[in-house]
Amino acid sequence: MKYLMLDRRFLNPQAMENACIQVTPPEKDRVHNPLFTQDQPWEIRIDNGYPNVLYDPEERIFRCYYTLFTDDLDTEGTTLAERSSRDYLPRMDRVTSLAYAESRDGIHWEKPALNRVEWRGNKMNNILFLFAHGTGVMMDSHDSDSGKRYKMVTKVDIPGKGTHMAVAFSPDGKDWSELIPWPEHNPPADSHNLPFWNEDEGCYVLLSRVWKDGIRMTTLSRSSDFIHWSEPEETLRGRGFEAQVYSMPVFYWNHMYLGLASIIHEGDRTDADFDRVDCELTWAVSPEHFDFVAPGQPVIPRGEGSYPTGEFDCGCIYASPPVMDSENNLWIYYMGGNGKHTNFRETSLARAKWQPDRFAAMVPKRPEEETLLTSNRMRFMGSSLEILAEPLDKDKAVSLQCQLHHIWTSPPIEGFEYEKSRVFETGDGWYRIQWPSGMERLDGEKGCMKLKLKNLKVWAVRGDICLDGHRLWEGADMENEGF
Repeated sequence: MKYLMLDRRFLNPQAMENACIQVTPPEKDRVHNPLFTQDQPWEIRIDNGYPNVLYDPEERIFRCYYTLFTDDLDTEGTTLAERSSRDYLPRMDRVTSLAYAESRDGIHWEKPALNRVEWRGNKMNNILFLFAHGTGVMMDSHDSDSGKRYKMVTKVDIPGKGTHMAVAFSPDGKDWSELIPWPEHNPPADSHNLPFWNEDEGCYVLLSRVWKDGIRMTTLSRSSDFIHWSEPEETLRGRGFEAQVYSMPVFYWNHMYLGLASIIHEGDRTDADFDRVDCELTWAVSPEHFDFVAPGQPVIPRGEGSYPTGEFDCGCIYASPPVMDSENNLWIYYMGGNGKHTNFRETSLARAKWQPDRFAAMVPKRPEEETLLTSNRMRFMGSSLEILAEPLDKDKAVSLQCQLHHIWTSPPIEGFEYEKSRVFETGDGWYRIQWPSGMERLDGEKGCMKLKLKNLKVWAVRGDICLDGHRLWEGADMENEGF
């Protein structure tokens, strides 16, 4: 089994020293970013964008679905000088729509003329639907109906005529059915409405958003047929006015869910981050309840500067779930805006490269001192044990030792003391840990591991181990088993 350090089930917080969690941001593609921006007449304001970037392995093509304003009188026709001199005044008659772009290499993007939706007398545009807000798109390998290989959920928002939730289906991601309204439980959903398949429950899940107790929060709904959805239930709440969850696309990784939560800062107009949007990492064993990995640490840092001269992503970050390309590279595509959320801004698509499993690491609070990481109770199942780590300072020596215990407060198991552990680098950042007597001698027994290290940050542990219960029950279980 493999356990990431961000998985709070793995570590025993009572038995740790000089350690804290630190998010590892993906590396922005400085050569190619931004990949595309709002450069078509109907792309009057991309705004949040809510990107859905998918890689279709059958067609070997990247597809991007993004929300934009195709009518916005306070933006259209304004010059950059005018936008810099006054505040943006959003109008209730703005029209949101869904647009489509595609790419063979994930870098160079085309906005094809779909000849589907008429915009001011012309269908030569890349618009899929008018009046579609916060659309989420998924590829579905579980549905036997080939005509529903692609699925979407969107909020239909027609100015002056109300809103409702709807779904649509497509065999190829470009030719879509008409929108089908939800029969019941329509949430406000003015956010990124992201659907995905829950393997554990065998159903579709939708993450959306509602307002409750004066703040925004993420909700979850379930469906067996993608048309009838359950009543939304809260799954993540932010931290007061200053850190509200605006949207949260998620992806499934290593038997858990990871979220890319866009966090909007309100509550203090004098604050430097007011009305800007950061992106933070969240995690969950089940999508029913998410938690923040490292509150306040951006996983995709905003760019430098401010509107209108700052970097293209200095104001707001809205991410898509990561995609794996044909070469097993993990990419996060995101919409970066160069201004405040409720003011003028121009928005662009960009990407950043993440190394698999290197999402968040345990690092020392005091780098000059040793760190102690202790696992919760596990079952030993063989000889293999490795950690994914990297030196904090490549110019300094690293130190890594491991010790095994039946209970973390008891003496080490004979033959598995720190001084008898041997460490070997196996490549790609993995360090193998062995003892002369061999961990296979403990096959079937329960215990825990202690890692004593210096000048290292640790992302993950893998090997012939499996978590087996919680630390608070160790004593009772050990007594029952005769330890």
